[in-house]
Amino acid sequence: MDSHSTGFQAGKAKGQAQEKTSQFMDKASHAAQSAMESCQETGQQIKAKAQGAAETVKSKVSANK
Repeated sequence: MDSHSTGFQAGKAKGQAQEKTSQFMDKASHAAQSAMESCQETGQQIKAKAQGAAETVKSKVSANK
């Protein structure tokens, strides 16, 4: 192999590694976004249930007066 071919192969390998890294980072970003959205959704569900429970307690306390 001459130095031109070796340099070309090295450049090609570097480009492939950069592309794989970019793809990995995109997947990681999407996974993090999905996890964040899932946590927000779960938080909203918990909040709604807590508000419902609080309303139930308020109505029962008011009915007992």
